[in-house]
Amino acid sequence: MDTPHDSATAASTTEGLPVAPSLGPAIEQLHLPHATEENRARIVYISLLAIGAAIAAAIAAEVLVGVIALVTNLAFYGRISFTPVSPAHNQLGAGVIMVPVLGGIVVGLMARYGSTAIRGHGIPEAMERVLKNESRIAPRVTLLKPLSAAVAIGSGGPFGAEGPIIATGGALGSLLGQVVRITADERKILLAAGAAAGMAAVFSTPVAAVLLAIELLLFEYRARSLVPVALASSAATAIRMSLHGGAPVFPMADIAQPDAMAIVSYIVLGGVIGLLAAGITQAVYRLEDAFERLPIHWMWWPALGAVAVGVIGYVSPRTLGVGYDNIQDILTGSLAGTVLLSLVLLKLISWAVALSSGTSGGTLAPLFTIGGGLGSLIAAGAMALIPGLGMDLRVAGLVGMAAMFAGASRALLTSIVFAFETTRQPMGLLPLLAGCSAAYLVSLLRMKHTIMTERLARRGTPVRTEYAADYLDQLLVRDHAARQVVTLGGQQTLADVRRWMADGAGGASHQGFPVLDQAGGLIGVVTRRDLTDPKAEDAATVGSLIKRPPVIIFDDNTLRQAADHMVRARVGRLPVVSRKTPRRVVGILSRSDLLEAHEDRLDEALSAQTPRLDIRAAWGRGES
Repeated sequence: MDTPHDSATAASTTEGLPVAPSLGPAIEQLHLPHATEENRARIVYISLLAIGAAIAAAIAAEVLVGVIALVTNLAFYGRISFTPVSPAHNQLGAGVIMVPVLGGIVVGLMARYGSTAIRGHGIPEAMERVLKNESRIAPRVTLLKPLSAAVAIGSGGPFGAEGPIIATGGALGSLLGQVVRITADERKILLAAGAAAGMAAVFSTPVAAVLLAIELLLFEYRARSLVPVALASSAATAIRMSLHGGAPVFPMADIAQPDAMAIVSYIVLGGVIGLLAAGITQAVYRLEDAFERLPIHWMWWPALGAVAVGVIGYVSPRTLGVGYDNIQDILTGSLAGTVLLSLVLLKLISWAVALSSGTSGGTLAPLFTIGGGLGSLIAAGAMALIPGLGMDLRVAGLVGMAAMFAGASRALLTSIVFAFETTRQPMGLLPLLAGCSAAYLVSLLRMKHTIMTERLARRGTPVRTEYAADYLDQLLVRDHAARQVVTLGGQQTLADVRRWMADGAGGASHQGFPVLDQAGGLIGVVTRRDLTDPKAEDAATVGSLIKRPPVIIFDDNTLRQAADHMVRARVGRLPVVSRKTPRRVVGILSRSDLLEAHEDRLDEALSAQTPRLDIRAAWGRGES
């Protein structure tokens, strides 16, 4: 190592350090890198909390479904009953128009005088809490969100119950995470676990619920988050099965294995649905912009949007309410032709206007209805024009349903697995994979943000929906630390060091210097600012400037651990040591080294600009 002193003759001093002068600080006094392995035991504790949140979310789901049924029965049939019923069979005539309007007035009042957080369909709001508010959701939202959703949906709002239930489950997980003493990261896991449990409790789709949490809420894929969410989803599904049995939510007759031509057709269908999903997403936010320009208080927007819901509900009663029966009829082929076309168009208008008004409701069921209907209609038209496509209208509806959600939300795996779990049709997996992937691709090409993230982006909250392994976590300190280290002796005088720096010798321009004792052991680090401090007299020794034991990094640590260690210790450089000799400096790592480590990553990202491989030449050289 390059040194400005003769370490054989340098005296040792460790003034200010509670250690023997010639030995330096003991290993237990060094500032060691944070050991992430110690947190693995927390997975068990967080998993138990997640299961508790799941139980609460499953109960909340049952309560919310019951309250929606109660409001629906009261509003459309004038009776007290908790039995789920569709508003489509009401006998109110033109009076049905006022039911959603009254519900919109109640939701507006709840939002203004209760909490504005109840507005919207739930998932974007949960994402925002994860990204900007340490996953904290106000306790009153836990109560007001499901109540407002029950009023909005029960009075005919064209929404599914799943969005509010997912939001409520997330709020319950967040609330639990605020009561117990855990970190913000662990609170995020509980929020995602509660949200996944809410979805699983509605649809009995445990795997899709976990994937939804990963793709839209967790923003990571790690065991510490995956295990608690998976256990929560399993617990909620078990509760649902104990109450309602294990039958699929949307049962279908067995479908046949599709041939190659049919798979190609489903790919094309998925691409068309993805294009429509992008258009629908953009239309929703244009309508939202239109509401923003209205000269009335936003409290009245839900009631105004409900006018469209009521009028359309009078014309087409099937558009009112959650509409799970519509999805079932599409997947069984019971709805077709002009009846299905009318349902799709009117449901789209009703839902888009109501959602844009800021009322409380979900997006999954409406998107499934619209996508399923469009898939069936497009397939029917294609088969009439081009015989021999081999498509099944039921499968086309299934692909359209999932592809619409994949295109609008870009939750690709969630969409595929959800469609499979709700129908239990294994032969539908290949068409689903083909169609949803095509929809996802088209959505990527057509729009920058999704129906879940557009609002957040407008508020200045960027949302990353593509995840990659931490590059720094794949690199070791020993491969990127500088091996030529300029060190100082602990008993060198400042006068000597300052003359050396003034002479401009090699390393004199460095900003930090490890300080060694007579035996060459690390005792601390001083900075250029310490050495040039006018308050420090020339006769003082370098060792007297050491303020704390050295902050070190091991040569087998990763650059991610090193970067985190710098942040936690608030230093800009780390002496590198080996585990066998933790006071023997073998290198030094600075912040600039961390930045330079990204050069290879950037080169790989731009590899298309490098010369192409000559196959024949490489073959002749025997290269693999």
